[in-house]
Amino acid sequence: MTQAKIGILTISDRASQGLYEDRSGPAIRETFLDYLSSPWEEVYACIPDTQEGIEAAIIKMCDTDGCDLVVTTGGTGPAPRDVTPEATEAVCEKMMPGFGELMRQESLKFVPTAILSRQTAGIRGKSLVINLPGKPKAIRECLDAVFPAVPYCLDLIGAAYLEARPEVISVFRPKSK
Repeated sequence: MTQAKIGILTISDRASQGLYEDRSGPAIRETFLDYLSSPWEEVYACIPDTQEGIEAAIIKMCDTDGCDLVVTTGGTGPAPRDVTPEATEAVCEKMMPGFGELMRQESLKFVPTAILSRQTAGIRGKSLVINLPGKPKAIRECLDAVFPAVPYCLDLIGAAYLEARPEVISVFRPKSK
């Protein structure tokens, strides 16, 4: 079995400048350490909110670093500098709008401002790219909602095989005939 590579991309002007500690990237890492029983390697970056920079980082993680899954955090709101969804759409061949729809639906259980989020997901080659919100609590809530479909999506696009700890999170793969 090939070891999966997971890109964790924090998008934050202030964290990338060292003005405050990145708590979102580590929250993603901790969630995957909790979820996954199969081996995986992390590729991490923390970059400013610029569309060109986000596009370049996603392309590098997918095409050069060989990440099977790239998870971004930050830049999904309505503010002028929030351009993560635009960057994701610009570099992906196929968009997967169901991810954003489910994440917003889940987040609405906790905060009415979830309707302001523009999270999305897409496929670039053999990589799945998922945009998450920037708050650590919201990251876990959103991943808990969408992750059950992630391993099967990776199977379908020819990426690495991920196994999860069933006592932590149940993943769905159709039964073979």
